[in-house]
Amino acid sequence: MSAPTGGPKRERVVLAQRHGARRVRTRVEVQEQTLVGDVMIRGLVRAQLGLALRLAVACAGLLCAIPLILYLVPGVSSVSVWGIRLPWLVLGALAYPLLLVVGWVYVRRAERNEQEFVDLVDD
Repeated sequence: MSAPTGGPKRERVVLAQRHGARRVRTRVEVQEQTLVGDVMIRGLVRAQLGLALRLAVACAGLLCAIPLILYLVPGVSSVSVWGIRLPWLVLGALAYPLLLVVGWVYVRRAERNEQEFVDLVDD
């Protein structure tokens, strides 16, 4: 068989050229709260909750360990720094910078989770 001559040229269609269509579709999935969009949003909420719980457990563990150490090692509670007993200094002054650092870490990682979600939606 011979190929017909004079007809229109064949054009090859490649799926990789549809990248823009997928991006719009993913945004629509999230905006319209379809099953796929719902799964994506639940994943973000799960990541944020997991982050919050991990940091809360770490923070509570550190703050609860201080009185436990002071109870188990009674000699530490009699130590004074600048005329202030160590338990008061640790619980009253050093706990706040710890909470500030934990809050800062949470905000940074939560923003990273949200940026990864936006990148996933824009893919």
